[in-house]
Amino acid sequence: MITPVRRVAAVCALSAALSALASCAPEATRAPLPAPSATATSSPAAKPPTLAPGPAGLTPVFEHGPRTRDRTVALTFDADMTSDQGPRAASGERFDNPGLVAALRELKVPATVFMTGRWAEEYPRQARAIGRDPLFEVANHSYSHHAFTDDCYGLPTVEEERMRTDVERAYAAFRKVGVRDAMPYFRFPGGCYDRRALKALVPVGVTAVQWDVVSGDAFATDARAVAREVLDGVRPGSVVVLHCTLSAAPTTERVVRSVVPELRGKGFRFVKVSELIGAAGGRG
Repeated sequence: MITPVRRVAAVCALSAALSALASCAPEATRAPLPAPSATATSSPAAKPPTLAPGPAGLTPVFEHGPRTRDRTVALTFDADMTSDQGPRAASGERFDNPGLVAALRELKVPATVFMTGRWAEEYPRQARAIGRDPLFEVANHSYSHHAFTDDCYGLPTVEEERMRTDVERAYAAFRKVGVRDAMPYFRFPGGCYDRRALKALVPVGVTAVQWDVVSGDAFATDARAVAREVLDGVRPGSVVVLHCTLSAAPTTERVVRSVVPELRGKGFRFVKVSELIGAAGGRG
């Protein structure tokens, strides 16, 4: 609804002896306020919270939120796929996990999905659906899922001069498939980073997001053991790392269906990573 502008009509007085008509200048008025629902004039949406640069201006690293009485916990899911795994996907290997995403929706659990650009290209409809669902937020897990340090769980290594390009390529892949608002958060493949990697990503402007609870769901076959790792490790403000790749983490859906009601029963509230970073003093 547009606020109406008050207009003051000019008041004119006629002199007694047929004097000239005198006009009074109109009163100054305020500019109209924009309509709250007017998209063309509304203010831009608030920026997602990020951490201030780390020591020496390096990319900041976030591991967990405040350890307060507000018992929040963030479940995060790595949607891993390396740049050379296309043939395996074409032969039927599942790097996605629709059942897990459906379980999160059913249980109404907010979550942050750290997605590789290659995963988004392989599963564009799923990537777009996750990115447009207000229950979730999409963050960057590199394009190729190659390591940003040497000797990182046997992953191939990204050369230093290509680190920034790899991250930016992932964001480009997200935009191409219709993920409109990917978050300025980055998770290093394997969680491996060093000072060199943190320096290389400074121009991208991301906050690196690690975790403080390792679920152990990767390549696990015992869902109860994985669930116990999560339940034993979670504290207020925790970031839990899980996976959204069915072939590499086949128990994750069962784990989620187990731990979510138990943690809620203990008074925990599930949030996205962005809420934890905001509570930790992140700037918008």
